[in-house]
Amino acid sequence: MTDNSNTYLAVFLGSRTSPQWKAWEALSEADRKAREQQGMAAWHAWVNKHKDAIAGLGGPLGKTKRVDNGGITDISNEMGAFTVVRAASHEDAARMFENHPHFAIFPGERVEIMPVLPIPGG
Repeated sequence: MTDNSNTYLAVFLGSRTSPQWKAWEALSEADRKAREQQGMAAWHAWVNKHKDAIAGLGGPLGKTKRVDNGGITDISNEMGAFTVVRAASHEDAARMFENHPHFAIFPGERVEIMPVLPIPGG
C-alpha cells in the first residue's frame, strides 16, 4: 500500500472563456510565443526549486471523456494539468504554488491543492 501522508494533488485550472484567456488569444503570434518561452522557463525554474518536494511531476491534460450510467460522453472542464507534491502541511503545499507561472505568465486562473487521503480500510 502506498503511504499518502503529506501528499498533495495540485490541479491547474482555467477557463477558455476567462478574461486571462481572451487577453492571451489577443496577443500577436510573436508575443504569444515569447510569453510561452518565458512561461516554460519559469515553470522549469519552479520545478527545479521544488524538485525535492515533487512526488509526481504530472503533466498537461488532454480532452476529457466522462463515463457514467448513460455511457461515454466527450465533455469539457477547466482542468489543464496536475502535479503531486509532498509537504509538511496543506498550507506548506499551497505556498509552493504562490505566483506560479500557470497564472502569473500563462492564462491559467488558479491551482487547487488537496491532500491525498489514505484509502479507507487500506
